[in-house]
Amino acid sequence: MLTKEKLIETIKELPDPFSVEDLFDRIIFLQKVEIGLEQSGNGQVHTTAEAKERLKKWLLK
Repeated sequence: MLTKEKLIETIKELPDPFSVEDLFDRIIFLQKVEIGLEQSGNGQVHTTAEAKERLKKWLLK
């Protein structure tokens, strides 16, 4: 879960000036990382072989 502290730290790291799109992109990225870390902590992970099998229909041969 994102915290105010993480968001404030992220805002401080942005260049001055920055666009709203840059801020939103950064927040979305942070949220996705947090979700991934939660899933990993809960054991919701796949091996590379499992990922390749699941993504086979999108991978070019």
